[in-house]
Amino acid sequence: MTSPDRIPDEKERIIALLQKQEADILHLRKPSWTAEETESLIKELPRELHGRMVLHDHFELAAKYPLYGIHLNRRNPDPVDGVAHISRSCHTIGELADADRYSYVTLSPIFDSISKQGYRGAFDISLLPDAIKGKRVVALGGVTPDRFPLLQELGFFGAAMLGHFWKVNS
Repeated sequence: MTSPDRIPDEKERIIALLQKQEADILHLRKPSWTAEETESLIKELPRELHGRMVLHDHFELAAKYPLYGIHLNRRNPDPVDGVAHISRSCHTIGELADADRYSYVTLSPIFDSISKQGYRGAFDISLLPDAIKGKRVVALGGVTPDRFPLLQELGFFGAAMLGHFWKVNS
């Protein structure tokens, strides 16, 4: 997941993350950016990487570029037509009830956030296996590679990182 802030050498870092297989999918999350700024970044990235990108904003760009999909959130809760993959943000166990409607959902914060000061893990880890069983749930919040084995053991479909890539490595 990209940082909401501008990052030095961001384009080059995104390319490296995807080309080196450090990330399967890149969530382009720039809530304060205009559609023009978002499109400019997309255009600067190699076309072969577009199919590994998910938009959090400016869903109309998904019709212009062969992107992986869109991600629904509080700012943009309504899907658009013609998108291959739709994912959604969840912040409570109750929000997982309709997870099967989506390609996958993110659940956060699982651990204390690296990128957001004071944003604490919100879940009793021992209750997560039953809550996510059979669902495509991606862990978000304080996720680092050393936590992958635990997340896999808990039954998560995947893991998303923001702070590990952008704050720690800036």
